[in-house]
Amino acid sequence: MPFAQAVAGSFDAVVVEEAGIRIFREPVVYLIARQTIAESELQRFLAEHGIAWETDTEVAAECLVETAGRICYMSFARPRPGGNAAYIRHILEAGHGSVLEHAVWSMLFVGVSRALTHELVRHRAGFGYSQLSQRYVDESVAEYVEPKVIAEDPELHRLWVETIARTHQAYVQLAEKLLEKFRDEPDRTLRRKLARQAARSVLPNATETKIFVTANARAWRHFIEMRASRWADVEIRQLAVKVLRLLQQEAPHLFGDYELRALPDGTYEAITPYRKV
Repeated sequence: MPFAQAVAGSFDAVVVEEAGIRIFREPVVYLIARQTIAESELQRFLAEHGIAWETDTEVAAECLVETAGRICYMSFARPRPGGNAAYIRHILEAGHGSVLEHAVWSMLFVGVSRALTHELVRHRAGFGYSQLSQRYVDESVAEYVEPKVIAEDPELHRLWVETIARTHQAYVQLAEKLLEKFRDEPDRTLRRKLARQAARSVLPNATETKIFVTANARAWRHFIEMRASRWADVEIRQLAVKVLRLLQQEAPHLFGDYELRALPDGTYEAITPYRKV
C-alpha cells in the first residue's frame, strides 16, 4: 500500500456545492513520498574509510543533509555540539544551501486553481511537475476555486457563482458540439482530445486542477519565502503555509527556523532569519 498523508483537515470541510457547482475554499495537500536512507551503504562507506560516526536524527532528510555537508570537508571526526540540529542551523547561518538539495519530498496539490498553478510552475530550479491535462480530462465535471475575498461578500459571491455556472455550461455545450463536429475522426481518443482542447478555451482561471510536485529542501524553502509572503496572492499563500507546516513536521531541523505571523486578512506569512539559503 503506497504511503500517503493528507494534510490540513477533512477534504469535505474545504468543499461546498452551490448551483450545481462544487467549490473549493482552500487547497488540500497530500504528502505522497519522502526519502529513505540506504543505511547499509552509508555504513559500508564509513567502515571502508575508517570513520566512526553516527547522527542523532532519525529523519532521513536531515541525515542526508548532514552527511552531504560532512563529505564536503570530511568532518565526520569533528561533530558539532548540539548534534544534527546544530549542524543544520550552522548550514543555514553560513548559507551553504547546496547540501539541502539532497533532501526531496513529493506532494500532490488538490483544490488549487489554474491561476495558482500558472504562478507555481514559475518555480523551476529543483522542482518537477505533473499536472492534470484539460485536453485529456473531461471538465464537464470540473470544480472551481473561489477567492476568499469574494466568498466573504454575499453579493460578490452570488455574481461569481452565476458567472462560473454560465461558463461551465458553455464548456459542456461546446464540448458536445465539437465532438459532433469531429464525428468523422476514427480515433475516439483523438476525437475527444480535439473537442476538449478547443472547449477549454472558455474555462476560467478559477478552474480547479490537480498537480503533482516534487522538490528538494532548498527549492521548497525558496517557494515558501516567495509565496508564504504578505505580497503573494492569497490562494498560493495559503498553499505555501500548508506546505511549510507539513515540512516542519517532516524535518524540523530543516524548516523549524520559520515563524508564522498572522496577517489582517486572517492568513499567515512565514518569516525566517535565513532567507535565500
